[in-house]
Amino acid sequence: MLKGLDHVAVPMESVDEMLAFYAGLGCKLSEDYPGYVHSVVFGDNKINFHMPKIWQSERFTLRGPTSLPGCGDFCFVWGGTSQALTDLLEKLNAPIEEGPVERLGGRAGSTVTGVSVYTRDPDSNLLEFIIYD
Repeated sequence: MLKGLDHVAVPMESVDEMLAFYAGLGCKLSEDYPGYVHSVVFGDNKINFHMPKIWQSERFTLRGPTSLPGCGDFCFVWGGTSQALTDLLEKLNAPIEEGPVERLGGRAGSTVTGVSVYTRDPDSNLLEFIIYD
C-alpha cells in the first residue's frame, strides 16, 4: 500500500543557477552526495537534482533512461498570495507562462480546485504553483 511520496529526482545542468533559484523560492539546500546530488527541501518534500557528473555517466542507471535536464514537471502548493508569488517570480527572473488559471489539484482525492501560475526554472523544468483557498 502506498503511503506517500518521499522525493523525486531529476537531472540538473545549470547547477549554480538552479541552486540559487530554489534558494530564492525559500528551499533549504543540501549536497547529499558531494559532487553527485544536490537536494532542495521544502516542508516535508524533497527534490534530488543529479549533477551532470552522474547523469552523464553511462554507468549510472538508477534513473529514467531518457531523462535529461528540463524533464521535470512539478506542482508546488504556494502558501502566500498570488501577488507575492508574482513578485517573487519577477525577482527570480522567471516569466509567467500561464496563469493565474483555475486548476484541479491533488488535494482531497483530486476534487479541490485552486488557482495556478506556471513558470520554468533555469533548466526549463515546468513549475506550477497552485494556491488553494
